[in-house]
Amino acid sequence: MTTFLLLPGAGGHPGYWQRLVPELDVRGHRTVPVDLPQHDESYGWEALTDVALATLRTALPDDAPPDGTLVVVAQSMGAYVGGLVAEKVPVGLLVLLNPMIPGPGETAGDWWAATGHEAARAAAGLGPFDGVEDFFHDVPADITAAVLAGEDRAPSSRSFAQPWPASSWPDVPTVVLQARDDRLFPLAFQREVARDRLGLEVEEMPGGHLVALSRPADLADRLEALAVRAVPA
Repeated sequence: MTTFLLLPGAGGHPGYWQRLVPELDVRGHRTVPVDLPQHDESYGWEALTDVALATLRTALPDDAPPDGTLVVVAQSMGAYVGGLVAEKVPVGLLVLLNPMIPGPGETAGDWWAATGHEAARAAAGLGPFDGVEDFFHDVPADITAAVLAGEDRAPSSRSFAQPWPASSWPDVPTVVLQARDDRLFPLAFQREVARDRLGLEVEEMPGGHLVALSRPADLADRLEALAVRAVPA
């Protein structure tokens, strides 16, 4: 059994994982989806990391898994918390899923210009960002409607203004898993960012930015395979 700590992206809504959790559960794994109050201005990166760690401690039984059996999956802006979690507890693998990869001391507000995001989207033939079309273009209509009708969890201003507090990326096995049809972070752009910031090549899969909602079974298969590869039985 692998324990998957699931960190959502901007806004921190755990509903992002609603279709992935049962797919991992039926494969015999333990899932720990985290509700990150990133929409709350009172939470900085350290406090959000504390929330993730507290959720993990609450979810694990007394016979918590030994070192190396925890896989942290950090979606998009969740990478800011994923990297900090991996500094605090033993992690067998950190999976950055369609990630916004931070640099030490960099704010999320500065990240866009620093990575050349706008030019990369234009080079990919993408027009002005559309939060519904670009995020939900491959998500089933009923799931899209339910998510859009739910709680508004826009990310806080603080999460874009506070520098990422880590001095370097954590020294743990890391995979950048990128969906080929992500319209927020085009594949060619993500390849450059991952090489520049982590010295890694991306691993690809089908789907868009919200791949846990659009292709949960495919994502579960990939996460399971990555866990086996990183932490063999």
